[in-house]
Amino acid sequence: MSPAALGHARGRDQALLLLFCLALFLPGFFTLPPIDRDEPRFAQASRQLLESGDWVDIRFQAAPRYKKPIAIYWLQATTAALTDRGAIWAYRLPSLIGAVAAVLLTAAIGGRLFGRPAGLAGGVMLAASLLLAVEARLATTDAALLAAILLVQAMLARAYLTAERTLSGWETVLLWGGLGLALLLKGPVVLLIAGGTAAALAIADRDAGWLARLRPLAGVGIALLIVAPWLVLIERTSGGAFLAQSAGGDLFAKLVGAPESHGAPPGYYLVAFAVGLAPFTPVAIAAVPWAWRQRRQKAVRFCLAWLLPNWLVFELVPTKLPHYVLPLLPALALLASAALAAPPPSGRWGGPALAIGIAIALGLAAAAVALPWRLEGRLDAAALAGATAALAAALAGYRTLWRGRNATALAALAAAALLQSLTVFELVLPRLPSLWIAPRLAQLLAAEPGCPGAAPAIAGFGEPSLVFILGTATRLVDADGAAAALLAGPACSRAVVAREAAAEFQAALARGGRRADRLAGLAGFNISKGRTVSLTLYRLAPSP
Repeated sequence: MSPAALGHARGRDQALLLLFCLALFLPGFFTLPPIDRDEPRFAQASRQLLESGDWVDIRFQAAPRYKKPIAIYWLQATTAALTDRGAIWAYRLPSLIGAVAAVLLTAAIGGRLFGRPAGLAGGVMLAASLLLAVEARLATTDAALLAAILLVQAMLARAYLTAERTLSGWETVLLWGGLGLALLLKGPVVLLIAGGTAAALAIADRDAGWLARLRPLAGVGIALLIVAPWLVLIERTSGGAFLAQSAGGDLFAKLVGAPESHGAPPGYYLVAFAVGLAPFTPVAIAAVPWAWRQRRQKAVRFCLAWLLPNWLVFELVPTKLPHYVLPLLPALALLASAALAAPPPSGRWGGPALAIGIAIALGLAAAAVALPWRLEGRLDAAALAGATAALAAALAGYRTLWRGRNATALAALAAAALLQSLTVFELVLPRLPSLWIAPRLAQLLAAEPGCPGAAPAIAGFGEPSLVFILGTATRLVDADGAAAALLAGPACSRAVVAREAAAEFQAALARGGRRADRLAGLAGFNISKGRTVSLTLYRLAPSP
């Protein structure tokens, strides 16, 4: 193929991947309310940058938020300022853009490692993965971080595969600029991924000479130019609290323990990979023996060096969450796409791989149908139809995969991912009001006579989605605080109290010689805590 024809083919691939990504990621993007807990924390802190005009200090209400660096807040605040600062989707735009960029970069890396068809297939697999589908819709750091890490990995691959050629000027800027951006997004995670890849290759090859082609002296300067200015400013503003909390409090706590009950035994990420790469899980599992046999090929070795040592580190760290291994998913997808050229899955690996894929597909379909029934006691016909169609497409893909018709299998599994995305993120989740307590509470408050200048006090339910939806002035208090807000505020003041805090709230009012009238109530399911919640809206009863 001539260079011009090859460039045209790559442009066509990128356009197809872009359309595929939008079809996958846009269902639910605008209709899903803020998802507790991390998303509204990020979005609210970003909105407060706009409200305060302070683009250095990070705050959630009055509390400093120093667990993560500033870049994601800058990106979210910028997209919200350009669109709609009151809508959660405006703060999700950096994640959407990051997810699309990650898919395109994966295809580019795959094209360099294994050829254009494998790159395209790898991009499709990453885009279709359940793990990226979730992160593309969340206003958090991980999708944007993935794009920055992949930019670094792309330049590492270029340097590793290109013998005796130092990175050019623009390649150096991309490598070290991507590293600086990743550091400003989520701290040292990128050093683990890129450093682990480079170290594993140097050990496996017994040759670290190619690392000099990365131009580290100039590169460190580029990274420092990106990171240092804000880091100096925030350390001065916070009195040294940022590094103490982000490195000492957040990072170190996760390395030695499992804060917020996020612990799990080793092997957890094998399950995360299997579910996260659905519906292409069988392809990835069947690729394992092929990748090991081909480990001496430089392209395969690069992906294994990217995947294996970093996976082992994540397994050893006590704190475990599924999205932590998102930066490793492209390496697994590329190995799977390269293995598609091998014989169909069979023998010792093929049967179990397909069985695992079928089990995951059945589980996802069952969950889409069971969730409305479990939470609201109803059978949703749209959910049933969508889940059935997604399951049928996945089963058809696995059947053709077994028969060795890989191109047909790829198309069928991509269709299954599209149907699954539409079903879960548009037909099921946004239409479950019991999950979305904060928007319903906002409607309940709007239906009652307002109280200008007195934000409601909320006791016993302190999820950050309330602050994002009701506003920065929202008061998250305990039962005594809710009673004090009514006693000290104007007669129109209102308090929202969870069932567990109601008795203490009423007792505090009684000590002040008053009682409260119940105005309205609602019940729902708290996603972040996995339990039901019942809230009641109160106003002070007239004085005797």
